[in-house]
Amino acid sequence: MKVLNESQVSQFLISIMGHRWEALFYLAIATGMRRCELLGLKWEDIDWLKQTVKVERQIRPGGQSFQPLKTRFSRRTITIGAKTIQVLRDHYERQQETRKAAGRKWVENGMVFTNTHGEPLCANHMTQVFQGLLEACELPKIRFHDLRHTAASLMLNNGIPPIVVSRRLGHSKASTTLDVYGHLLDGMLNEAASLMDDLITPVKVHTNCSQLCPVP
Repeated sequence: MKVLNESQVSQFLISIMGHRWEALFYLAIATGMRRCELLGLKWEDIDWLKQTVKVERQIRPGGQSFQPLKTRFSRRTITIGAKTIQVLRDHYERQQETRKAAGRKWVENGMVFTNTHGEPLCANHMTQVFQGLLEACELPKIRFHDLRHTAASLMLNNGIPPIVVSRRLGHSKASTTLDVYGHLLDGMLNEAASLMDDLITPVKVHTNCSQLCPVP
């Protein structure tokens, strides 16, 4: 498991602004969705008003058809922020331009991420694109799936409760999330110790404590 830290994520996202697949990688980091879940998204899964994304299906690695989700817990609704919504809106506008350019060659599948003819993308090809972008950014080489780990790392290291992280990732229970990412919490132990000290440190007040709590 390899992850990008916060500064590396920022560097990556800045460098791909305006790129054809900016929304794909932005959504991967913002939600922690699996690669094939992302490529299986349809526009009907996006609720612009409620700012949510429904995970209902996933694409096969070759991109030719759909397959069942990994588990029944993988079917979920993920809340996304206003910035992510805007990135998706921009992607939608670019897709409409691509659709017009394709003309009669366009195959309407209602997919969020498509090739220039409206057909589903190949998951393995998108991994190659991703690694090419990492190299161009001079960032460490990681797998596409490591963006999911990166999302989990960012959430946990910034105080998002494991139960919330679990639901966003589509795990069956929070203990699964802790089994996979528990090591990320080690760095928070010192913070927890300091916080507890602050919470329980007695504050001197002027009272007749001897009357309230007589010494035996």
